[in-house]
Amino acid sequence: MSSQPKHVPASSTQTEATPLRFVTAASLFDGHDAAINIMRRIIQSQGAEVIHLGHNRSVEDVVRAALQEDADAIALSSYQGGHVEYFKYMVDMLKERGAGHVRVFGGGGGTITPEEIRELQAYGVERIYHPNDGMKLGLVEMIEDVMSRTRAAVDRRAQNAPPAPVTANIDDEISVGAMLSAIEEDALPEAELARLRKEWALAGGKTPVLGLTGTGGAGKSSVVDELLLRFLHAFPNIRIAVLAVDPTRRRSGGALLGDRIRMNSLRSPRVYMRSMATRRQHAATSIVLHDCIDFLKSQAYDLVIVETAGIGQSDSEIVDLVDFPVYVMTSEYGAASQLEKIDMLDFAELVVLNKFDKRGAEDALRDVRKQWKRNRTAFQMADENVPVYPTIASQFNDPGVTWMFANLCRLMRDKLHLPVENWSPDVDTTLREPRATVLIPGNRVRYLAEIAEQGRGVNGGIAKQAEAASKAQHYYESLKDIGDEGVPRALDLYDHASLNVEGDRSLSTLRQRYNEAVRELTSEAISLLREWPARFEAVTAEFNEYQVRDKVIRVENYRTSLSHQKIAKVSPPKTKDWGELLSFLMRENLPGHYPYTGGVFPYRRAGEDPTRMFAGEGTPERTNRRFHYLSLGGAAARLSTAFDSVTLYGEDPAPRPDIYGKIGNSGVSIATLDDMKKLYSGFDLSAPSTSVSMTINGPAPIILAMFMNTAIDQNVEKYLNEEPARWEAANAHIAALYPDGDRPRYHGGLPEGNNGLGLGLLGVSGEEVVDAETYARIKTYTLATVRGTVQADILKEDQAQNTCIFSTEFALRMMGDIQQYFVDHKVRNFYSVSISGYHIAEAGANPISQLAFTLSNGFTIVEYYLARGMKIDDFAPNLSFFFSNGMDPEYTVIGRVARRIWARAMRERYGASARSQMLKYHIQTSGRSLHAQEIQFNDIRTTLQALYALFDNCNSLHTNAYDEAITTPTEESVRRAVAIQLIINRELGLNFNENPWQGSYVVDELTDLVEEAVYKEFEAISERGGVLGAMDTMYQRGKIQEESMYYEHKKHDGSLPLIGVNTFLPKDHGGEISTEIELIRSTEEEKGQQIDNVLLYGRARNSLAPESLKRLQSTARDRRNVFEQLMDAVKNNSLGQISHALYDVGGEYRRNM
Repeated sequence: MSSQPKHVPASSTQTEATPLRFVTAASLFDGHDAAINIMRRIIQSQGAEVIHLGHNRSVEDVVRAALQEDADAIALSSYQGGHVEYFKYMVDMLKERGAGHVRVFGGGGGTITPEEIRELQAYGVERIYHPNDGMKLGLVEMIEDVMSRTRAAVDRRAQNAPPAPVTANIDDEISVGAMLSAIEEDALPEAELARLRKEWALAGGKTPVLGLTGTGGAGKSSVVDELLLRFLHAFPNIRIAVLAVDPTRRRSGGALLGDRIRMNSLRSPRVYMRSMATRRQHAATSIVLHDCIDFLKSQAYDLVIVETAGIGQSDSEIVDLVDFPVYVMTSEYGAASQLEKIDMLDFAELVVLNKFDKRGAEDALRDVRKQWKRNRTAFQMADENVPVYPTIASQFNDPGVTWMFANLCRLMRDKLHLPVENWSPDVDTTLREPRATVLIPGNRVRYLAEIAEQGRGVNGGIAKQAEAASKAQHYYESLKDIGDEGVPRALDLYDHASLNVEGDRSLSTLRQRYNEAVRELTSEAISLLREWPARFEAVTAEFNEYQVRDKVIRVENYRTSLSHQKIAKVSPPKTKDWGELLSFLMRENLPGHYPYTGGVFPYRRAGEDPTRMFAGEGTPERTNRRFHYLSLGGAAARLSTAFDSVTLYGEDPAPRPDIYGKIGNSGVSIATLDDMKKLYSGFDLSAPSTSVSMTINGPAPIILAMFMNTAIDQNVEKYLNEEPARWEAANAHIAALYPDGDRPRYHGGLPEGNNGLGLGLLGVSGEEVVDAETYARIKTYTLATVRGTVQADILKEDQAQNTCIFSTEFALRMMGDIQQYFVDHKVRNFYSVSISGYHIAEAGANPISQLAFTLSNGFTIVEYYLARGMKIDDFAPNLSFFFSNGMDPEYTVIGRVARRIWARAMRERYGASARSQMLKYHIQTSGRSLHAQEIQFNDIRTTLQALYALFDNCNSLHTNAYDEAITTPTEESVRRAVAIQLIINRELGLNFNENPWQGSYVVDELTDLVEEAVYKEFEAISERGGVLGAMDTMYQRGKIQEESMYYEHKKHDGSLPLIGVNTFLPKDHGGEISTEIELIRSTEEEKGQQIDNVLLYGRARNSLAPESLKRLQSTARDRRNVFEQLMDAVKNNSLGQISHALYDVGGEYRRNM
């Protein structure tokens, strides 16, 4: 039942002493949360209570949270396009639901233009902040503006809206929220409150109240979320209210109400959640919590759950407020004697021992059960009957949580006399213990510290070897100088009989010392020194020949300048000193030689620049035209693909405004196999001159399966075209699938260079139009020849970029499935993962953190794949890397250091072959250094960053367009970006040389400094249990955010000079230059086209294989190779259909603060 009418002033109760309440988030399909995290911290420091929802939040998510939380304002960042539709949809939804008073603030860097800002503010958005506002005001002053505007709106509302009767109703979330605020603010007259308390007691007497408390960091929110998911699934009609309490900051009076971010179950309309601050010190509950609970019980909820803030040992306040108290703890409580001091072990009806995958958890379970029995003098009770349940709530579908849930229902039913029929869930409890997914065996978790230790050891060994080589040479030269007739060949030893020369003690001593010095040298050092003269001759002669597999490569060693000077392609050291030479050979070496510091190949590839042709906008057809525009006349097609945010988050195009606005913006829209065929049509994906890079992570396995099928179907198409009869039969089959003639097609004319390859089998899989044997043969050939890279790096997504969509464990498992499929099917020329630092840098990391986190992620993948039983040389060559290049000095050497560390670890730790030792990486110039102010200057920064990359012998390079700070690049800006590389590669004289950094003192010093800094970071990560352990404590994410904040403060206070941004500003125009640029947005027609295409595909294909999604789910449940099944599933299902099918068996990603 609902409460009786009451008088509540319209958000009534806000006074100057009342904290403002903000909901903060990043928009739908947007993982850029660095800025909003900075903003919500400052908002909180200003005394506000902040309900932070994190990234990728729909308008429904944000508005519903604002209603339930009775928020005064919403602060939202939107960097991924579609902002006009998103903000307008939010304003409309707030008004429709009676919350038009909630102020909406936003920002999106330069992606939201001044014209769009004016349009949105006229529509009802309170304020959108542009980068110029941040530069004028500063970060703190900008947030002060947000606070003052919100406070003014609250005050106006309180003055202008007289108290009005409001009836709280379970189906009216805004009225429930208003009543909770009135209780929290002590706004109800005492007499009215006394009357309401009586009504609440009568109306809600039978609703059980479940309370969860525990220490901070025990995982209470995750446990609550997992319980909610199980309650909702087991009891289809249950309505649940959740009250979550977080502490108020003593200094500022603000509070971070962070429980909501962790809960995926809140999408259900059957769950109401309200976050509350304690608003008092040293307490885990709010003083008004009792009244809030009673009120919610009166609203006909079937269950009320209360989660407290983190508590200490002696805190048991929750016991007096709830019917069934639960204590959530971990094994990290100290010595067993500490258990005697924990009050809640006396009072809890049930104990959850969470994070059972941590070290010492088994011992903790034994000790906690003993303590529970001691507290109740139940010494004879069997352990399995003690209500202490181990769980891993962070793990999807954990059997420990399910067993605990079943027992929680049983114990609550028995204690509170609840109806058996309503509290007996039908759940599978065959498995009762948590199943920790061990990705890296316990005996190898120190892998990073060991790599650092080994790396330092190698450096120390090289120094000793160089010293020994110098000594040996000094003795050898001295022996020659004094005319020793028996002197051996350099680095050969004197035989034993020659060491003592009768009558010449000095000669004997010199010979002995020489032998001793040579004996200190390893066989590798001696070989390097002996082979050097021949290698020196090879790179200084007119021509050089070397062999790659079965092919002999002949290379000219010089290019001639306009001044008729011969410029060496590879310039070797000229030193004659054995020690200096050996130090160079063991620390650097020439390009193409271990440890590959100077580059992994002896020479750059002739006739193929490392330029990546980057595109991604609108429909597949539009991006296909851009690819052909960029590659026209080129010897090779190196296509790099950006996907729109709808695709990046594994969803299909749809008409809902917050999705609709993002279709085809900031990337290409791909939802089906047909879309993929159109995207790469006209490019022979099996040709050695074609390679494709796909920047996608969360749904990468699905998109990769579409790509592989596209390549296979191209070759099926070639086979069909060899004989007209084959093609006619296939065409008849396709026509029969589309009897209405509504056959999928490429919209618009084909661009120059597109011969239509790949379009012949739109609407059908090649498997359907050839016999099984032919298809298998074509598939085998294609998989062995296709070239390219898919990013698919889920570790960095969790740490930085936030396009995770599946639970981390399941996503990693699918990464391993892809690589296992590559091993099984001999996929040698396609990289299964691009281990990415670029997005770590874009999130705010400095170059050392970017490099250290990226390499540590790479070594984690290596350890995981080894633990799965793969051999190092079967998968290491399929790994590639992706770095950002900024303006910092450390970027000069990022590739050199990465290659050296990787090669040494591969050889010394893993015993890998030379091919596996070669770290190959792609560089993209920094997106963070693209500024919306004076955008013409961006090309200058990009040019300098491209110089860093090319001089360091990156394997491929993408130069950003100058206007990307504001819009998707235009053809003009992309042409300029490509021209930067072409000018460096073909005009800049120093780039005739291919090892220009080698021999530079400052580059050598930077290399050593950065290498040591990376080793220190490895050790810091290792101390936290390796990469996965550090991710659990959000170490990487926290460090990235700190470094981002440091950069932003230095940018805003001017101590980091940025030309045209905070210094060297134009004297006219008020210090700003307004530049008219063409905004690239997908059109209404293009968005509608993509929505229609998905519907057409579904109508034609879904019925052909109705069981394909069930087979996919079964494969995932049985822990068989998911990618193998995805190769079939994508033939009949869209991206969104497959993503949602996998959520049910692999779990959705749970956000972190």
